[in-house]
Formats: sequence, structure tokens, C-alpha cells
Amino acid sequence: MNWLLKGGRVVDPATGRDGLFDIVVADGRIAAVRPAAPRRGKAAARPAVPKGTRVVDVTGLVVMPGLVDMHVHLRDPGQEHKETIDTGTRAAAAGGFTTVACMPNTEPRNDGLAVTEYIVGEARRRGVVNVVAIGCVSKGGRGEELAEIGDMVRAGAVAVSDDGAPVATAYLMRMALEYTRIFDIPVIDHCEDRSLSAGGVMNEGPTSTALGLKGIPQAAESVAVARDLAIAGLTGGRLHLAHISTRASLDEVRRARAAGVRVTCEATPHHLVLTEKAVAESQYDPNTKMNPPLRSEDDRQALLAGLGDGTIDAIASDHAPHHEDEKLQEYDDAPFGIVGLETAVPLAMDRLVRPGIIDLSRMAELMSLNPARILGLNKGTLAPGADADITVIDPGLEMTVDPARFQSRSRNTPFAGWRLKGWPILTIVGGRAVHDLTPAARR
Repeated sequence: MNWLLKGGRVVDPATGRDGLFDIVVADGRIAAVRPAAPRRGKAAARPAVPKGTRVVDVTGLVVMPGLVDMHVHLRDPGQEHKETIDTGTRAAAAGGFTTVACMPNTEPRNDGLAVTEYIVGEARRRGVVNVVAIGCVSKGGRGEELAEIGDMVRAGAVAVSDDGAPVATAYLMRMALEYTRIFDIPVIDHCEDRSLSAGGVMNEGPTSTALGLKGIPQAAESVAVARDLAIAGLTGGRLHLAHISTRASLDEVRRARAAGVRVTCEATPHHLVLTEKAVAESQYDPNTKMNPPLRSEDDRQALLAGLGDGTIDAIASDHAPHHEDEKLQEYDDAPFGIVGLETAVPLAMDRLVRPGIIDLSRMAELMSLNPARILGLNKGTLAPGADADITVIDPGLEMTVDPARFQSRSRNTPFAGWRLKGWPILTIVGGRAVHDLTPAARR
């Protein structure tokens, strides 16, 4: 479909645009971005457009390059009772994401050609947004020997990671960072020293003691971060740190960058808006259990500062669906993780943009441009000639988070009942609407 999106606030850091523009889409690509015509009342003449063009007045709305979530668990193959490529990509579309990167802890794990080809092929057949694959660092994710990284890259993998497990040894991390330099792809690590975190279920501190729950110390993350950064400096490889959660980790990243280490990092919406107190306030709700765990208020404030000063490169959902029967167990026994694709944008708009912690341009960097660049994708811009991947957000739309309405197959969220302002209402992928809540679509 061809489109004319009229009069929206276009926020595109890649081109430096932040103002009122019309966007013309033809044949799945951005054909033109031109200053919006002055409004002269309802009877103003509409510019001529080719036959078959859908004209949408997006006045008062925010138009961004299609959002990119670089940390998503689609669970397919092998755990389709939690999520499938179909349901996961529909959740992404509803959340305003046009591209997602799926982590490799499937069953079997994505550690070679066959599973990568399956994910890429199924995404083309059944996915409603763009899907790129992340392969394992090690065979089976067991941390013993390198996986067939070259085969996975040739099949479409854009990074490697053993998530949700850390790269097991310093030697394996060195091999991975050296080998991936051939392909110029990042090694993404879940930073956790499991000799320190073993058996822990929430952040270690006074709150865990009061609740009688075994804690995971902040050092379990920062020790692993320091190891990875040292090896990245040794090898010159590209390192990306997933879902960092502590002040100490951010300080390590700053020091490493000053020394020239090639490192990027991400934070999740839940670590940016929640703390360990949510475990107590929710009366042990297992939907507050994730890894890394919700940290202290001091850590949260450090993450917010990292958004502002550029230390944090991306916001990623770490969308981790679990079936209700699995998640709703005793806190100690419940699996880690929450869904996040359908709440990331309203959380960012309501809790980060509205209070002035970041502006819209920075949000577009964190959720579109930077993730695309880290993964080497030709995405994250609305420049003429780019793929017509577009996210339109209504900053004034206020809704309550209702898991019953999620497109995801799973419902495990700590944000049920939250009233948030600023939701995606139109998601366009390659010129095709995959999520449409505009007034014309609702009629």
C-alpha cells in the first residue's frame, strides 16, 4: 500500500529531523519526507497523490522510524505453549515494533544452520514484523565449545549470545570475540557470575532479608561485566551487554569506553521503572521475578542517568513469555522473566519522556536507530529510499495495561492495571499496516 502520513511530528535522529512533516510511502519504501503544508482549515485542498494512496492525518501524533527490539524470546521452536513466531510478532506489532531480534534459547537451541534457517523461514511465512535471529555462542548453550557461528551468520544470524546463560568461561568469551571479528557482529552476554548468584531469586539486600528470599548480589553482574570488558579490550571484538541493571556495571562501561573498548549496552523498561520493593508491594507476585532481578532505587537512578548521558545505547524489552501454569508458582520455584513487547512504548512515553528524563529524539535513538546500528541492520531511519517501517504514537492516548488483550500468548507482566499515556496506534512494516488503531481503521 502507498501512504501519505500528513502533518505528524517526525522524529528521526538519523537525519536530524524533528518537526512537522508529511511522509510519502510508495512500493514499500519512503518516497519523500517534506515539510507539512500549513493548515488552512478543514476545507484546505489536499495535495495530489497517486491513486490507491491511503491518506492519514497524523496531526498531533509522533512518527518515528520503526522501533527495533534487540532482545526478544519468541520460544519457537520447542516452546510454542509460551509463544510462537506468529503470536510474538503480533505482540511486537501491537507494541509498535517493526523489527525484533530473537534470542537463541529455544528447544533445540539455535546453535547451527538448521535452527537459524527454521527461524528465518518461519518468520518470512508467519511473522508480521521483521525477525532477525541471534545464534548461540556455544554448542547447545552449554559453554564448552564454540557453536557453528559462520553457518549461522550465512543463514541470517546478526549476533551471537548464550542468553539466558552467561558465556561460561573467559577462554570461551575470548574465542567468541576473536572469531566474530571476521563477521563484524557483536557477542551479546547475559552478565552473571553464577557462583555468586546461585539459588538467588531477587536482589540481595535488606528487602530480600525482610522477605526471607535468597538474594542475588549486585556483584554477580558487575564482576561478569568487568571480565567481559577486559577480554573485549584484549581482543578488539564487539561486545554488547544485555539488560544491565546496576550502578557498578555502568561505571565499568564508562571506564572501558574511555579506554577504547568496543562495547554497547542495553537496559530494560522494567529495570528503569521498578525496584526490588515491587516484590514486597505485590506480596511475592512471581511476575516481579526476572534475571537480572529488580535492583535498588540507587541502581535505578543510575540507569536513568545512563540514559541521559549516553552510556546506555538501547532500551530492549527482554520479552520472556511463560505459560501461566509455569509462572504462577511459589516465588522460589517460578521461572524468571516477563513479557514486554506490548508495554515497552507506553512505559517509555509515560515514565521517561513525560517526566523529561529523555526526549523523543533520544527515545528514537534508544529504541530504533541504535539497536539497528548495533545489529548491523539497514533500519532505524525515515530517509527517502529506506524501508517503510514506521511507528506512529499517540502521546495523549491513555489506557490501562490489560493482559487479557495482549497479542502475546503469555500474560506474565507486573504492569497489569497500570494507567499509562502514550501508546502506538499505527505500525507499518514495508508499507503494510500490521497494527492500526487510527480512527479510520476503527470505523
